[in-house]
Amino acid sequence: MVCQQCSIRPATLHFTKVINGEKSEIHLCEQCAKESGEMFMIPGGTGFSINNLLAGLLNMDSSLQESSAHAFTQNKVLQCPNCKLTYRQFAKFGRFGCAQCYATFEQSLNPFLKRLHGGNHVHIGKIPKRIGSNLHLKKELEKQKLKLKEYIAKEEFEKAAILRDEIRELEKRFRENREGEA
Repeated sequence: MVCQQCSIRPATLHFTKVINGEKSEIHLCEQCAKESGEMFMIPGGTGFSINNLLAGLLNMDSSLQESSAHAFTQNKVLQCPNCKLTYRQFAKFGRFGCAQCYATFEQSLNPFLKRLHGGNHVHIGKIPKRIGSNLHLKKELEKQKLKLKEYIAKEEFEKAAILRDEIRELEKRFRENREGEA
């Protein structure tokens, strides 16, 4: 997405404003956000980016861990074996050094990600609207077929018959959508 103000740089900051019940979204690059005063402000007048925000949240977690550790025990420094980035460095900059950092820091990141994403720590992704209808139907079909097997195993044949008819209808819609796309 390109910055709405300069139309040159990529938009890295996305603001949602609600004023008198009216919602508006603004997508700006960091430079235009600084110029327009849309950056978050720290006392002293310096703006900060999302990386700084994440780094602050990560440092908060590490300070809590440090305070709970015993003063006489030596803490093992968590470090990526591939790029040698430490968790402390990651928390400071808010960026990983390589792809292996995700696996290395997984245990430290899970509580943070769960809190940030409302209890979830796995990103499933979004499905593009132009092909999403078929994917949603396909997933629904798979889910319904598993449910049908459960009904049959439990010998709940009346529920299974109703579900079988729903599956047939979903399969029909799935075929129609595939033919419409071709």
